[in-house]
This record gives sequence, structure tokens and C-alpha cells, in this order.
Amino acid sequence: MNYASELKKFVTSQYIYSGTRIALAVVIPSIILAYLGLLKEFFLFPLGTLFLALTDSTGPFHRRRNALIVASGFYFFVSLIAGLLKDFPPLIFLEIIIFGMFFTMLGVYGQRLAAVGSLTLVVLAIFIDGAPGAHSAFYNALVFTLGGIWFILVFMLVTVIKPYKLAEQMIGENYIELGNYLKLKAHFYHSKPDFDVLYKQIFALQVRIKEHQEATREVVFKTRQIVRESTSTSRLLIQLFLNSLDLYEILLTSTNDYRKLQNTFGNKNILEKIHNYLNLLSNELVHIGISIQGGLKTTPITDISAELHALHEEYYQLRNQHLNAETLEDFMILRQIMHRISAISEETQKIYLLKSQDIKLAKSLSTGLDLEKFVQKDEKLNSKVFLENFSIKSNHFRHAVRITTALLVGYAISKIEIFHIQKTFWILITILAIMRPAYSITKHRNILRLYGTIGGAAAGLFVIYFITNPLTQFVIFLICLVLTFSLLKDKYAWSVFFMTIYIFLMFNFLKPEDFSELFMERLIDTAIAGVIVFLVSYLVLPVWEHQKNRTFMLNYILANHKYLNNIIEILQQKHIPIQDYKISRKHAVVSLANLSDNFQKMLSDPKGQQKNLENVHQFVTTSHLFTAYSASLSQYAQKNTVYREIDFENWKNKINAELSRTIAILQKQEIKKDDFAESKLTPEDLVNELLEKRKEEITENEFYDRRDPKNISHLTELKNIRELLELIYNQARDQRKIAEKVTD
Repeated sequence: MNYASELKKFVTSQYIYSGTRIALAVVIPSIILAYLGLLKEFFLFPLGTLFLALTDSTGPFHRRRNALIVASGFYFFVSLIAGLLKDFPPLIFLEIIIFGMFFTMLGVYGQRLAAVGSLTLVVLAIFIDGAPGAHSAFYNALVFTLGGIWFILVFMLVTVIKPYKLAEQMIGENYIELGNYLKLKAHFYHSKPDFDVLYKQIFALQVRIKEHQEATREVVFKTRQIVRESTSTSRLLIQLFLNSLDLYEILLTSTNDYRKLQNTFGNKNILEKIHNYLNLLSNELVHIGISIQGGLKTTPITDISAELHALHEEYYQLRNQHLNAETLEDFMILRQIMHRISAISEETQKIYLLKSQDIKLAKSLSTGLDLEKFVQKDEKLNSKVFLENFSIKSNHFRHAVRITTALLVGYAISKIEIFHIQKTFWILITILAIMRPAYSITKHRNILRLYGTIGGAAAGLFVIYFITNPLTQFVIFLICLVLTFSLLKDKYAWSVFFMTIYIFLMFNFLKPEDFSELFMERLIDTAIAGVIVFLVSYLVLPVWEHQKNRTFMLNYILANHKYLNNIIEILQQKHIPIQDYKISRKHAVVSLANLSDNFQKMLSDPKGQQKNLENVHQFVTTSHLFTAYSASLSQYAQKNTVYREIDFENWKNKINAELSRTIAILQKQEIKKDDFAESKLTPEDLVNELLEKRKEEITENEFYDRRDPKNISHLTELKNIRELLELIYNQARDQRKIAEKVTD
């Protein structure tokens, strides 16, 4: 592992940037209040800052601003009501029911409001037994809300000073993920690769890339400063993001029959050379990503052209030694791989050129696309949508019932005297932090929360008992605060670890006490909450991933059906607007990632709920291959070359017939009779005749040592196109057979 590169990625990332901003927004007023001797009196002020900051998730400026304003209003209302009802236990249970259902149901309006609703319930948990101090409910609610308003001001100020920072960091992270993806691809060319493990890692990373691309697309295309302002920076960022999407498509095209490739060339040095070169390109993409995140100019780490030339020479030398009529088709496959590697190299060099060009030249950049069509339109909050989801059929409603039930059970247990629970809010907060709509995610977070709490509590005790210098403790507190929010998204266990340390230090600053009791209380409360969450998630209106299989499979087929048809129609010289093609590509990749994500979650469900697991696994595998082969075919569609030797019309009808049959099966409809006949069509290609002629020429020693890396023979292209169409048809046929086996 390159530790220097990993450190640069983290230091320049949006996570450390966000974590530092939150920490400073909390600490600066705390220091001022402590200096004035008012910190204990106004402890709720920095706490309000902290909790409002947690609602600030990635996205366009106006959405983030609106969410913060809405959240601050919710915080004031809930904290006020909770403070007024704290002495009336029966009303507290009613309060939990009403607020639990309402704020969890906000998830029907998307992830942003789901987060706002969830954190509003955390605020309820904090105030449910009354805030510390002897002040009135209104006073406490007001101080807490003012702390949140302080964060809104910080957010606005930082956004004005650095309007493009978030977009830079997200685009940079996109390139880093592509670099990681290419590194995984490189392992297929290494000696004795573990194909099953690699495919599993590839599938998981594709889900991650899809999620990040969707978030980045929203930020880039919906941020006014980037889309509407004709600044050099905005145009450059848009172009860098679009290039990353094109590069991802090229990386998808690099899918091959790796087992066959290893059997054919595994004993030759060429595959290891390819492996090393792809690793080199992977490092370049990560380097580009870090430079974009940091807003820095950059140059290539190595001479890409020289390394690519050396790799091509290795290929030509091998070809000259072993090419004959028998190995012709094998070398055609290898030649195609070399061509794709060249395409990745050229795209990487193009990105370097784009990144380093004179800022004045960036003004001429134009995508030629209607960018608004690449993101979902903002929808107004519709009360009808909210009310319609109050149904047992709604996953949002079922999740709201589970959350509310868990909170009621948690609160009831905290009031049983034999447990001697002093801080009710810890159980409730832990329930809200762990429980998620999907059982698999809830189960995973439950385990991570326990690990993080145990480790953090032990580390917190060590710091308090053995590092007694107040200034040193404060520095550790600040570091833990930054790391908590920096690691919250990707390293949840570590985030909880540092969170537990800073909570212990915070209590130590405010009210030193016997921390051995605090240690045990924290662990016991976490364990109780974990058991509650597990039982409620399993028993109360559970939603299992197998129930969504058909929906995700159908969405995948529909999206990739359109994507493939666009590609074939372009190859037929039909006019398909580039914008329509790119939108269909986006939907194809997103639907594939959603299908994969559904399968990954299904693996964490109880064994009894993993229905159709083997069939779904096969469908996911064939889907990845189908999309990859379609993406490979798209590279020829972009060349504007005529391939009359391929019978595209019959290939399209043949593949569409299988896809139509699969759609009918998944929708439980009757299959059209024409689909049976068309799926058996035999396209009238001329490739085999041309291939036999070429073999005869080679046998008669008519072989020429042409060494033009950018030139690939028309016959090689024809053979590869025909093979891709055959592979796409085979995957479509296999998907139809698998769909027939899937039951509800």
C-alpha cells in the first residue's frame, strides 16, 4: 500500500474537510463560552451546532441550505415539546409514537429529509427527560436552536468563500474510485488470479462508483455556480466529470473471458506486462483524483506514452513469434485488449491535458449537452405522497413502525428501576444510529457500533486517567471530533470509536466523575439498544431483500434493453442524439448497481429469507457481463465506421426477442409468439468467410509486421463485434432461463 498516497487522499477529501469545519464550528463558540465562564450555562449551544451539522449531507447548495433551515425549525419544536412533557410519562409514550412515525416517514421525500427526520428524533432523545440545568423548556430549546443557526451562518460563509470546493472533492474522489476499479481489473492479468473473489470485489465497487457518480452528478449539474455561471472553473469541472463518465464506460469495455485468456497466454510474459501497466495507469488516475480534490495542478507520475510503447513492442514481438492460422483468433482477442488499453491511456492523457491547461483556454469548453436532463427534477413536497405511504405495503411505513416500536421499548426499559439506567438518551440514540430500513445494514451497523463503543470506551478511560493535562486532553478531544465526522460515512466503527472518546472527554470537562461507571453504563446501554434493534428488525414488519428481486431485475432489463438498442441503431447509422445515448447509458449502469446492491444486502439476511439466492446470484453475474459487453460494443458505435458485413437488424431482433421474453416473465405476462421465432434467427454475417480467407493468407506466408498501435484491422473489429453480439445474446438467453426459475 502506498501510505503517502492514502494520506493525501484522506487529507484532501471532502470528509476531512467537512469534519474539520464541523469541529471548528462546535469548538470555537465552546472556547469563547468557556473563557467567559458560561460553557456549563450554555452547553446546549455547541450541542445544537453539532446536531444541525450532522444533517448537512452532500448535495447542491440550495438543497443543503433548505434542509438546515427546516431541521433547525424541527429541532426547536421537538426540544420545546419534549421539555414541556418531561414530567408526564404517559404523554411521553404518545410523544414517541407521534414524532417517531412522522419524522421517520419523512424518508418518503428522499435521503436528505430522512436524515433530518432521524436526527430530529435524536434531539427528542436528548430532551426526553429534560435538558441539563434548571432552565425552562423554552429557554433550553432556544439556546439549542441558536447553536444550530450558528452552524447555518458558518455553512453560508464557507460556501461563499469556496463555492466550488465540494464539487472538486467529489469529482476528485470519482477519479480515485476509477483508479481503484482499474487496479482490480489489473489483477485479472496477474498470474493465477482468484476469479470469484475478484468478480465479487468488482461488483461491490461498481455499486460504490454508481452511488458516488449519482451524488456527484447532482452536485455538479444542480449547483448554480457551476452550471449557470460561465466561469472557467465551472466549465472545467463539468468537463472533468463528463470525462470521468466516459472513462468509466471505457473501463467497463475491458471485460474479457479472463479464464480463456489465462489458458492461452498465461505462460507468456505479456499478461504480467499488462498487469503492471494497468497498475501504473491506476496510480495515475488516483494521482489525478488527489490533485482535483486539492485544487492543485499536476503532471503525470510516469511517461505514459513511453510505457505504452514498450507494452506494444512486447505484444508485437510475441505476435511475430507465435502468430499462425491456428492462433490468429487468439491474437485478435489480445489485439483488441491492447486497443482498449490504448483508449484508457489516451483518455488519461486527455484528462491530464484538460486539468493542466491554461485557465483562459477553459472558457472555450462546452459539453453541448442539456445538463439538466441528467439529474432528477426537484419535486415539491406533496402531502398526498406522504399520506399514500401510510400503508402496510409501504417500506417507509414499515420502517417507521419498527423505529417507533424500538424507541418505545427502549424508553420503557430505561424506566425499569432494576436496570439503574441513568441516561435514557444513550439507549434511544443508539437505536436511531443503528436501525436502518434494510435488515442487512442494521445488522452490520449493530456489530460495528458495538466494536467501536468497546474500543472507544477503553481508549477514553485511558486518556482520562493517564493523560491528565487539560490542554493535551483538549487537543485529543478536537482530533477525535474531526475524525468522528470525517470517518462517519465510510468507516463507521472507527467513527464510533473516536465519538466515544470525545463523549467521555466532554463529560469529563463538564462534570468530572467516576468514569468506570460511565464506561459500564455506555456498554450496557449499547448492548441493550443492540438487542432491541435486532429483535424489532427481525420481528416487526420486516422487509427482506428477496421481496425486491423481481423489481430490480425488471428495472435492469428495461434500462439495458434501451441502452443496447441505442448502440445497435448507431451502428446501423441511425441518428441517435448523443444526449439520449448518454442518458440511456446512465440508467443502464444505475440499474445494474441497484441490482448488485440488492444482492449484496440479501447475503446478510437470515438464511431462511435468502430465497432464490443462487438464481439471483447468476442473474447478477450475467447482468454485469451483459452491460460490460454492451459497453464494449458501444466503442465501435462511437467510431462512425460502417460495418456492412454484420447483420445488425437480425442481431437486434434476436436479442430483443430474448429480452422481451424475460420482461414478460418478470411481469407475469404472456409471451408473444413472435418472440419465440425471432430468438432463433440466424444473422447473415460475412465474418467467418473473411476470417477463413485471412487464415489462408497467413498459411501462404502473407503476413506483414505492421506496428501501428492506433490502427486495428477491419477484420479484427468485425470479429470482435460479432463475438460481442453473440455474447450479449447468450447472456440475454441465460437471463431469461434464470428469470423462469425465480419465484416470489
